[in-house]
Amino acid sequence: MMWWDGSSGLWHGMILGPLMMIALVVLTVVVAAWVLRAVGLGWQTGPQEKTALDILQERFARGEINREEYEERKQLLSPS
Repeated sequence: MMWWDGSSGLWHGMILGPLMMIALVVLTVVVAAWVLRAVGLGWQTGPQEKTALDILQERFARGEINREEYEERKQLLSPS
């Protein structure tokens, strides 16, 4: 097919070929990252929220509260 300038249009392949390969690589990486996040193996989006028991354990470990206070609060926070 002849284009308006009389060329055969082969230069389209020289431009579009590499662009399509780059797009294919980017698409592959995006899909792979999406699949990994869907199964829980991807990057974490932020810090996980701590539960009240986690904070209580940290305070006990740092020595902010004694064993008696820890046990009492743990009993209050336990679901059972």
